[in-house]
Amino acid sequence: MGLTRTAIILAGMTPLALSAGCASVPTGTVLLDTPTELNKVTLPTYRIEPPDVLQIESTRNVRRPDDLLRPGDDLIIEAANSLPLETDIDPDLYPAEYRAAIDREATFKFINGPYRIGPDGTVDLGPYYGKVALAGLTLAQARDAVDAHLVDGTGLRDPLVTVNYGSVNVEQLVTGEHLVRPDGTVDLGTFGQVNVAGLTLEQAEQVVATAMSAFVVEPEVEIDVLAFNSKSFYVITDGGGFGEQVVKLPIVGNETVLDAISETQGLSQVSSKNIWVARPAPAGTGVAQILPVHWEEIAQEGITDTNYQLFPGDRVYVKADRLIKLDNFLVKVTAPIERVFGVIILGDDAVESLQFVQTGAGLGGLGP
Repeated sequence: MGLTRTAIILAGMTPLALSAGCASVPTGTVLLDTPTELNKVTLPTYRIEPPDVLQIESTRNVRRPDDLLRPGDDLIIEAANSLPLETDIDPDLYPAEYRAAIDREATFKFINGPYRIGPDGTVDLGPYYGKVALAGLTLAQARDAVDAHLVDGTGLRDPLVTVNYGSVNVEQLVTGEHLVRPDGTVDLGTFGQVNVAGLTLEQAEQVVATAMSAFVVEPEVEIDVLAFNSKSFYVITDGGGFGEQVVKLPIVGNETVLDAISETQGLSQVSSKNIWVARPAPAGTGVAQILPVHWEEIAQEGITDTNYQLFPGDRVYVKADRLIKLDNFLVKVTAPIERVFGVIILGDDAVESLQFVQTGAGLGGLGP
């Protein structure tokens, strides 16, 4: 009785399962001149999006003269008129030519060489001239500060001071890999953060150069995409009634349907040759663009008519084999029924065994 009922249930479900397994390629709009393997087109101008990885190189890193000095900066400070040294040379004992040579070579406390701004923001000009605070000043302001210090502190009338950078390049270079953050910005270190999302590479170079121009004289920036993480397509494989597998693959502008299938190690054991490309349409249009793929022509005959070039956002959908899908469907439906019948049969066997034992006990045992 139970088996007969199960057979009736399965017979009723079989047409439904077959109809579900025989689903064809969905209908949609196919545009003319769709790019294919031998008729490819270049993708639109690339626009940066998170989480792309950019290679940013700054080829000019000369500090601006109005950049404020900081502790640790190296400077070249010169003063033409310095303090004379005290000597014990008696001018009456030496000829004038010798005294002139001494004056030129060793009779002045020179300020001419490299100096570093200390942690306290001052530059030590030596025991004769003392310290002068230069941190937070521009080069021009530093020159005036040293000039005033020498005039007021040592009595020099016209020291003729010059102050220049010891190293004209900025300390931190913008070079290497930079990840575009979720908010669309890249971190340039001491130069701050710059928003580059939605920009082309040329626009991003201008934005980064503008941000650096506050610290660098006429900066020149080169940007390239190191990892195309924001543009991708998808390969969706029907699991034959046991879900769907989605594989996300980056796109660099040259992939076709054949490339997509090869990236997923080919068609699986449950896959059919029923394949199509679903190309996303703008929101609100309600129009599906479905590109049917003739897999056997592509793989076995080299016909490229349906080996479409893929674009960002495309979905390559691989339908499951209808017989395997039917088998999986029947397994999912019948497995609970089989377990229920198994429990019933097991219970019947247990009851019959118990009754047999009780009957034997009433007759005085099962012995001879």
